[in-house]
Amino acid sequence: MTARRAALRALVAKKQGLVVPGAYDGISARLVQDAGFPAVYMTGYGTAASRLGLPDLGFAGLGEMADHARNLAGVLDVPLIADADTGYGNALNVRRTVQAYEAAGVAALHIEDQITPKRCGHLSGHQIVPRGEFVGKIRAAVEARIDPDLLVIARTDAISAVGLDEALRRGEAATKAGADVLFIEAPRTEAQVEQVARAFDTPLLYNYAPGGRSPLLPFARLRALGFAIILLPVDTLLVAAQAMRAFLGQVKARDDVLSLGDRYMPFGDFNDLIGVTAQLALAERYRDDDRSAT
Repeated sequence: MTARRAALRALVAKKQGLVVPGAYDGISARLVQDAGFPAVYMTGYGTAASRLGLPDLGFAGLGEMADHARNLAGVLDVPLIADADTGYGNALNVRRTVQAYEAAGVAALHIEDQITPKRCGHLSGHQIVPRGEFVGKIRAAVEARIDPDLLVIARTDAISAVGLDEALRRGEAATKAGADVLFIEAPRTEAQVEQVARAFDTPLLYNYAPGGRSPLLPFARLRALGFAIILLPVDTLLVAAQAMRAFLGQVKARDDVLSLGDRYMPFGDFNDLIGVTAQLALAERYRDDDRSAT
């Protein structure tokens, strides 16, 4: 895990717009990695949706989120960036959150400044904690990590709650508190995106949320502006849900699955994806060891 964190820190330092697709479960995490992406993002929105069937309104707590992060990190060979919401309480809770996420194997996590319960950053009606409280949480996160290469990402939703000027002030304060990356959530226009990019030398994260409030600028444009990370937070979830809904609708309409064979990943390919062959070979090796021991 230490090597993964160091690798992610080095990639982020280049500020070359690292594209990081989101994963909502172990299968989607493996698919992101197998597609060749050098990092994976654990989406809080997707975690709440996939584990609980609920919206991203603070229903998933520390225990569920840390457990989900552990499962995703466990199937990956590349770094995992994880949503840690508000840190699930005050600065002391943030310390425990960082400790739990670091033990789970994440390479980076982001802490935001919304009140509890939080809501998805591209909804409306956000409320944020006082700036000083947010800064205290970021300082607590930085001090709580054991591995200095664990990236602490400071996210502010102040644009939605108050305005861009306050978001920029919070970004500056979070940098002084030790944040490694800034996540200025939901700029509304390209001009605001440019203003954010000009305001900081600290590596920046752009949340490329489909259907959200921020402009979906070309990746090349975001790279030219110097963004270090481009998150695709829920794309895999939305694509998968659309495909499943279409498939199930066709099954219901046709009363048949035989005519839908082209919708399936081949069974053998899926088994390869989840490591069936490797696990069976491992089991056989241990069985041979048992026989030789007797």
